[in-house]
Amino acid sequence: MNYQLELDKIIKDIEENQKRPKLLIHSCCAPCSSYVLEYLSNYFEITLYYYNPNIYPENEYNTRVEEQKNIIDRILLSSKVDFIQGEYNPQEYYDVIRGYENDDEGGERCFACYKLRLTQAAKLAKELQFDYFATTLSISPHKNALKINEIGEQIAIEYGIQHLPSDFKKKNGYKRSIELSKLYSLYRQDYCGCIYSQINKNKQ
Repeated sequence: MNYQLELDKIIKDIEENQKRPKLLIHSCCAPCSSYVLEYLSNYFEITLYYYNPNIYPENEYNTRVEEQKNIIDRILLSSKVDFIQGEYNPQEYYDVIRGYENDDEGGERCFACYKLRLTQAAKLAKELQFDYFATTLSISPHKNALKINEIGEQIAIEYGIQHLPSDFKKKNGYKRSIELSKLYSLYRQDYCGCIYSQINKNKQ
């Protein structure tokens, strides 16, 4: 399935109805969120949800949180974006990836991590009565957009809230995120975030 085309259909309906839905979008980091916010703020009332218990170590987590707040305050958008910071409890991450610690990057360990973060986003979106939930994760060329959307759709059924399909790397989204990162001098991490991705990076 072409998830960008699915998103295009939703956006077309929004433009025709002239009513902006409420979107809770999970963000993995400031650079990835930059283009997504620039793009979707034209069509949605957005609240960005920063929930990433996978990030290691804690000082890295704190750096990424502050950079996320920084880009929301500084980036030029067509509408205001609100911010919710989730709890940082790394044990939640280690619990869900138990047994997958030695997996390669991009395997079942990562899928369990996607599910953890998307589930929390869906729960919060349902509680706060948002129209949609989504994640910025699909912007990365290193992330499996098909799996991200499959997980999102499964969770949407479970919690009774609409998942916004996406493949944000399309339409030069990833390229634009790099441009915006340079424009706003954003901190761009050199590993995904978890201790295992850090170890993998150090081996290269």
